[in-house]
Amino acid sequence: MSTPGPVESDLGWALGAVMRSYLRATTEAVGDVPGGPRGYQVLSAAAGEPRSQLALAQHLGLDRTVMTYLLDDLERAGLLERRPDPADRRVRRIVLTSAGGARLCDLERRLAAAEEHLLDPLGPAEREHLRHLLRVLATRTTQGEDACTVVQEAQQELAEAGPGTRRGRS
Repeated sequence: MSTPGPVESDLGWALGAVMRSYLRATTEAVGDVPGGPRGYQVLSAAAGEPRSQLALAQHLGLDRTVMTYLLDDLERAGLLERRPDPADRRVRRIVLTSAGGARLCDLERRLAAAEEHLLDPLGPAEREHLRHLLRVLATRTTQGEDACTVVQEAQQELAEAGPGTRRGRS
């Protein structure tokens, strides 16, 4: 096993390289849905408890205007509907149609295949461990904790997992 060079050992470079590969693969997987990746996120979020348009925009971190255009396109495609809220007629709840549910299932299968391809160099246990560490980082950094401390804790957890959990490349 060779020692990685200065760039390859940099966390930012590694995260960026993985993210660029992930974005290419997932954009291709969901590129035919109105709005692409954002459209997929809206469909995925709409699959849960019906939310108002504003609540959905806030949940996804999207501008209200962008959300309106996305919903218009997804509604024209027959993938979701805006329904009046029984408690407040001024509010519209976003609900998947049956076609939207079927399309979401297809998109999720394609995304899973893209993720599996991206994670191919890792074994099953390593994939789950990576997903776990990323969830820890994502949830902690979104709760206002210091990102440097979070990364150090994740590195410590990885080190404690031991060398038997990693597959090296020469």
